[in-house]
Amino acid sequence: MTPPVLRRALLLAGLALAYSAQASKPLVMGFSQVGAESEWRTANTASVKSAAQAAGIQLKFADAQQKQENQVKAIRSFIAQKVDVIAFSPVVESGFETVLREAKAAKIPVILTDRAVKVSDPSLYVTFIGSDFVEEGRKAARWVLDQAKDGRALNIAELQGTVGSAPAIDRKKGFEEVLKANTKLQIIRSQSGEFTRAKGKEVMEAFLKVKDGKKIDLLYAHNDDMAIGAIQAIEEAGLKPGKDILIVSIDGVRGAFEAMKAGKLNVTVECNPLLGPQLMQLAKDVVAGKAVPKRVTVEEGVYTADQAAAELPKRKY
Repeated sequence: MTPPVLRRALLLAGLALAYSAQASKPLVMGFSQVGAESEWRTANTASVKSAAQAAGIQLKFADAQQKQENQVKAIRSFIAQKVDVIAFSPVVESGFETVLREAKAAKIPVILTDRAVKVSDPSLYVTFIGSDFVEEGRKAARWVLDQAKDGRALNIAELQGTVGSAPAIDRKKGFEEVLKANTKLQIIRSQSGEFTRAKGKEVMEAFLKVKDGKKIDLLYAHNDDMAIGAIQAIEEAGLKPGKDILIVSIDGVRGAFEAMKAGKLNVTVECNPLLGPQLMQLAKDVVAGKAVPKRVTVEEGVYTADQAAAELPKRKY
C-alpha cells in the first residue's frame, strides 16, 4: 500500500505535469480567408501566416475562393476540430448568423478581420479588427472635391467591389456622403468589378463604349487592382489614364504606387493589410479571457502621385 504522503506527492506531481502540458499546448486558430483576388489580399494572407508562426500559434487556414458557402463550411470544420479561436474575413456581410451561433454554442470565440458582418446579436463575435471603409470612401471623395474647386463639373465612373461585401457597401457610402457637397460631381456609371484586375478592365471597357454623350472625367475604383485593370482599358481606348481620366482608388498596394510613379494613377487611399501581429495578440487576449475593444481600427493615410517615387521603396505590400 502506498503511504498517504507519497500518494499526495504523486498526485501533485501528476497535476503539475498536466498543467505544464496544458500550458505548453499551442493556441489553435482556424482562419478563413476571402480568397486571393488582389495584391492586398495576398499581402493580408502572408501577414496572418507569418504572424501566427512568430506568435507560436497553430494556424488552420482555409481559402474560401470568394464563395460564402466555402467559408461557412470552413467555420463548421473549425468548430468540429474544437479550435481555440476562429478568425475570418467575411466574403459578404449577411448570411453568417447561423454558423456564428454554432460557434458560440461550442464556446469558441470569433474574431472578424478586415470585413464586418450583419447579425442580430453582436455577441456572436468578440471583436472586429480592420479599416474604416466608410472613412476610406470619404477620403477618396475629399480628393475629388479638391479637383473641382475651380467650379468645373466632373462625370464620375465607379468600379464597385464585390456585391454585398462590407468594403463595397461602405466605400460607396462614404464616397457619396462627401460628394453631395458639390452637385456638379455626378456618378454617371457604376458597376461591380469584383475587386479583380480582369473584371475591372472588362467593366471599364464597357463604360467607355457607352454612347450617351457623357464623357468620363474621373474614375473611382474601390480597390487598386480594379483601377490597374481599368488603366489598361483606358490605354487600349487611346486615352491617357491619370490625365484624360483622373483616377482615385483604395488600398495602397505597390502596384498602385508604380502606376502613380508612371503618371497613370492620381491618388490611392491606404488600406493596411498587415493585420497579422495585431490579430494574433487579440487572439491570445481573447482566449485568456482578457477584455478587448469591440472595434480595433487601423491607422492609414492618403498618397498622391507626387509622393509615389519617394514612398514606393518603403512599401511592404
